[in-house]
Amino acid sequence: MIKERSFLNRDRATVTCMVQADNPDRIRYLVEKARAEGAEAIGMQFCRMKPEYRSREVYKELFDFASPLPVYVTNYRPMENAGKSDEVLAEELIELAECGATLCDVMGDTFDRPEGEPTIVGGPTKNDVAIKKQIELIEKLHERGAEVILSSHLMKFTPADEVLEIAREYERRGADIAKIVVEANSMEEQIENLRILDLLKRSVKIPFLFLSGGESRIIRLIGGSLGSCMSLCVYERDDFATKAQPLLRDMLLVRDGING
Repeated sequence: MIKERSFLNRDRATVTCMVQADNPDRIRYLVEKARAEGAEAIGMQFCRMKPEYRSREVYKELFDFASPLPVYVTNYRPMENAGKSDEVLAEELIELAECGATLCDVMGDTFDRPEGEPTIVGGPTKNDVAIKKQIELIEKLHERGAEVILSSHLMKFTPADEVLEIAREYERRGADIAKIVVEANSMEEQIENLRILDLLKRSVKIPFLFLSGGESRIIRLIGGSLGSCMSLCVYERDDFATKAQPLLRDMLLVRDGING
């Protein structure tokens, strides 16, 4: 039996409609449309929200509005979060968990951020101090009832052994789900990514989300039917939507066509 609002222990990948907006009204609009079209979960990206709306009251209202759908949240470094330290971003994640977020995204290099402009692109940290702090953060999120997804946006074609190593390391750190985003720009790379997805399914104990950017990214449409625990999509293509993510209606059509 699965928890009422959970991304774990489901019998198929959770079709998750990602919502990116800078104000609560737009988020509510997209949630309402996505729910009516068949979304099974909502993803709210708070790195997009204007500072004046970042409050417990707003978070609770939005999570209640999305109910009964579970809510996946990100609080990445760029955009409206530019200038915040990783420590501040982590405290904000804890606050989101306390307000009812179901699944919290912790970047794999949290507490060991790369130099330069704030970015989500990078692999998992190998810094022992940062890893210890990540494990402590994951424990705090779990204590508040949230599930945790550890993420790496590598944004390059990545060999199978490296992908598997990251997923296993994220399991060791205490994540409930390992998220790894690579890239493919040829049919050969795309086919290899499909093979890697199958390797993850057979070799990794925790659920995973394996995605690809680049020109060859069919895995975003069919990955949920082949082993990934989530399928990320958007309701419509506006200025905030991630271009690589398929439309919700297309995701449901492909998923239902494959699975019958």
